[in-house]
Amino acid sequence: MKGAIDAWAQPANGRARQLLPEVARLFEKSGSAHLLDQPLSIEQTVELMDQAGVEKLMLAAWCRPERWVFSNDEIAAYTRAYPERFVGVATVDLSRPMAALAELERAVGELGCKALRIVPWLWKLPPNHRLYYPLYAKCVELGIPFCTQVGHTGPLMPSDTGRPVPYLDEVALDFPELRIVAGHIGHPWTDEMIGLAWKHDNIYIDTSAYLPAYYPPQLLHFMRTYGQDKVLFGSNFPQLPFDKCMRQVQALELPEPVRDKFLHGNARRVFGL
Repeated sequence: MKGAIDAWAQPANGRARQLLPEVARLFEKSGSAHLLDQPLSIEQTVELMDQAGVEKLMLAAWCRPERWVFSNDEIAAYTRAYPERFVGVATVDLSRPMAALAELERAVGELGCKALRIVPWLWKLPPNHRLYYPLYAKCVELGIPFCTQVGHTGPLMPSDTGRPVPYLDEVALDFPELRIVAGHIGHPWTDEMIGLAWKHDNIYIDTSAYLPAYYPPQLLHFMRTYGQDKVLFGSNFPQLPFDKCMRQVQALELPEPVRDKFLHGNARRVFGL
């Protein structure tokens, strides 16, 4: 079996509690609060991937209003050190529209990033807000997917920005050329998310932030049947450990062709890897 491609992860640099205090409660509830303060080197991250059978990590930058959490250049340090193991996912400062476009071009053209991710709850702006639209057009121009978060927020922030309908539905209608990867399943609006992935050829779901043992039954049915080309594996590392996720994927006993698409085939196609 080929190794997995993890569609959603962040660096474990020990600064998350300081720079993203909202996520502390999510890590505590997930039993991984110690990783908020425990920095892992690039080499240590690769070692954990090797132990779990994770081939590639889609590693994302984070920007929040008024400050960067993980910069695109920090992500590029990982991809330069291990270009076969890490894939850069850029982000931008949504509040500075022209600078955001320039930074996205730089991140893709100079740093080699393969996608853009913006987490709506950080900005309290749903993805159909006007500030996103120039970035969607730029993603289409650059040939990269747009990644975002759907569902309620584990962090103590308002959840409305994560509703699939109407927000992502409107974006997909306006930009049918844009590949959209919606992370975190969409709970408690999982049925809405599945409906959008069925409706729109350009919408995909990744399972990050949820252990496979807790995937909703309707998502598993979708993965096994008419949605087997539409769902990507994700961990949200370091919130969830690679090895625990991978053991639980095996326990799902998915048919081999379905499992292979879920773990790596769909991500390879969607992200052009």
